[in-house]
Amino acid sequence: MKKIFITGGAGYVGSKLVPRLLCLNYEVTILDLMIYGDDVLDDHQCLTKIKGDIRDIKLLEQSLPGHEVVIHLACISNDPSFELNPTLGKSINLDAFEPIVKTSIKSGVNQFIYASSSSVYGIKNEKNVTEDMILEPLTDYSKFKGDCEKILNSYSSENFITTTIRPSTVCGYAKRQRLDLVVNILTNHAFHKREIKVFGGNQLRPNVHIDDMVESYIAVINASKKEINSEIFNVGFRNQSVNELADDVRSIIGNDIKIINTKSDDNRSYHVSSQKIKDILNFETKFTVKDAVRDLKKAFENRLLINTFDNEFFYNIKRMNSINLQ
Repeated sequence: MKKIFITGGAGYVGSKLVPRLLCLNYEVTILDLMIYGDDVLDDHQCLTKIKGDIRDIKLLEQSLPGHEVVIHLACISNDPSFELNPTLGKSINLDAFEPIVKTSIKSGVNQFIYASSSSVYGIKNEKNVTEDMILEPLTDYSKFKGDCEKILNSYSSENFITTTIRPSTVCGYAKRQRLDLVVNILTNHAFHKREIKVFGGNQLRPNVHIDDMVESYIAVINASKKEINSEIFNVGFRNQSVNELADDVRSIIGNDIKIINTKSDDNRSYHVSSQKIKDILNFETKFTVKDAVRDLKKAFENRLLINTFDNEFFYNIKRMNSINLQ
């Protein structure tokens, strides 16, 4: 069974992906700063947890040999977190990337999967935004995601299979919860305050349930090399307006929820197509935004998530500020 190395494995997606891989009998090593707690992942005989920094090349050289697959999730995630400290963001999201790829090759890794972002496209007017369209990133966060895609594919070979995933905005419940993503924000406010503020509302926001996000990585791990080498895949559920997302939240949390619309300067609107991954890998999402809201509602009711507005562990910016991440 393949040995898989995951950077950022104790993050939001990692906290769901790692247990799923262990269930499938993979051996997994994670490298993570563990700034959201050392207990995000339960101990397991096939799991090795390394607390460390992806910028530490010596640590990578020690820990990468013996692994066949790298899944690179680690980054300063999303625009606001990046803008908090652009120098830090660049050092982790861009400067560290090529050394990780080179060290992976040197260590005998033969498959590298990169978590990019659908924000690389910028604002498009096309009905469906597909993987071959020109990238017009609006922020450094998005620009560096696109830069890393190019860097990765420049190292692609028969012995080093490279694949980029461009996820939509992830939603739903995980052990390392994020409550700073659109569906999760709306659900938190609806459940606890019985009110949702919608800024603008007509902007399209593609989302993807966290369980589907996890399965997309597994689909790539299991695909034939020919199908995925140097390929880029969008992964998303559906392009819904923020107003539609708010309606979905209200339909699950309760009809008493008040929706307040206010004007917004944020005109980012994405209409991302996930047809390619369906055509090539036969991968389709199974879960909806409503499923994500249901999962979060259950977590709130069972008090798995408490103090949901003030607990810094649910908010990237608050946590990074608190520990003064450098």
